[in-house]
Amino acid sequence: MIGDRWMLLIVRELAFGPKRLSELQRAFPGVSTGALEQRLNRMAVEGLITRERYAEVPPRVEFDLTDSGRDLVAILGPVVRWALRWAWSPPNADEWVDVTALFRLAGCVVDPPEHLDAELELIVEDESEVALDLYTLALCDGDAAVTHRPAAHADAVIKATPRAWAQAFGPDQSRTGLRISGDAELAGLFLSSFRTPTGELQ
Repeated sequence: MIGDRWMLLIVRELAFGPKRLSELQRAFPGVSTGALEQRLNRMAVEGLITRERYAEVPPRVEFDLTDSGRDLVAILGPVVRWALRWAWSPPNADEWVDVTALFRLAGCVVDPPEHLDAELELIVEDESEVALDLYTLALCDGDAAVTHRPAAHADAVIKATPRAWAQAFGPDQSRTGLRISGDAELAGLFLSSFRTPTGELQ
């Protein structure tokens, strides 16, 4: 299971909530439908996910993590930090980087203090500063949760193009392309959560 990186990526996607097969297919354009279904079937047999069919037309099937599958989410944080430190190279000029995948992982990467109750809005925009996608990171009682919606009351907002986001998460950790408003410390907590301290993993 752990040796199959696609299964861990499926866990990553389902950590955000139940998804249909079509939604998972869009998240993994490099995997054929047959290969994806094979992995989902294996994960269901191993008790890591559930498959729920709805009596609708057209038929709808949703996949979700079981309790044992959700336990795997806890290992994604260290894996993400390892990958950012050792496996992430600066993207090529024409390379597409799915930065929203990191947004979705924030729930298992960000470790907020117990007293913090705040919302951070994360926005991907184009060169004309038009929003293309956004997520909200809610921090409450030491927990972090990500939703695919605008913040009800954003304490801080970070906006950037996909390339600027990739540079912020990448080896250079450059924040020059980010537009941060509101609570700068909250924004800094989010960004620093994806960094691996020097000496870790050695």
